[in-house]
Amino acid sequence: MTSLFDATTLLAYLAAATVLVLIPGPGTAWIVAQTVAGGTRRGLQAGLGLETATLIHATAAGFGLSALLATSALAFELLKYAGAAYLVWLGIMAWRAKAEAPAAVAAPPAKAHVYRRSVLTGVLNPKVALFFLAFLPQFVHPERGMAWLQFLVLGALLSTIGFANSATLAFVIGRFGRRLSASPRLARWRQRAIGTIFLGIGVRLALQPRG
Repeated sequence: MTSLFDATTLLAYLAAATVLVLIPGPGTAWIVAQTVAGGTRRGLQAGLGLETATLIHATAAGFGLSALLATSALAFELLKYAGAAYLVWLGIMAWRAKAEAPAAVAAPPAKAHVYRRSVLTGVLNPKVALFFLAFLPQFVHPERGMAWLQFLVLGALLSTIGFANSATLAFVIGRFGRRLSASPRLARWRQRAIGTIFLGIGVRLALQPRG
């Protein structure tokens, strides 16, 4: 790794990546929602899915997709609206879940299902895509060789930081989520709050201008 990056570059990148992870966004809301609904284990599964998506973004960036999205307004708009539509859909599903029995609302789906949905959520998260588009290339130095590998390494570091944050959220919120699930009334309001969060983020994303 020393041949690909210098210490100053790595430290600056790690600081920037940590700030990105700590800024609340769709990923944070997703971890909170999954942990409250199904406990710590489900939150960890969701976090693993999101960070798999981060590695997908890194791979795409390393092989040129970032350059395409950076220069194509159409590609950017397609990604933005796809992500916004998915978040709105999640919000609608959360609001609809309030009509179900409390046990059905709280029952977590299969781990693989949570993981797959989390991967899709992460892939359609423009905050991560824009990070790779606008900021990550500043830490890639083609003159050091294997630019694609530099993207992958930086993506893996971001993924590691992100999962550490997700795991912390899952463990902390998991302890309080069980108490919230015990009350049907709180469960209904929880679903409404989660749905409203996703709807708000989705609408905001759809209205966000490029750059």
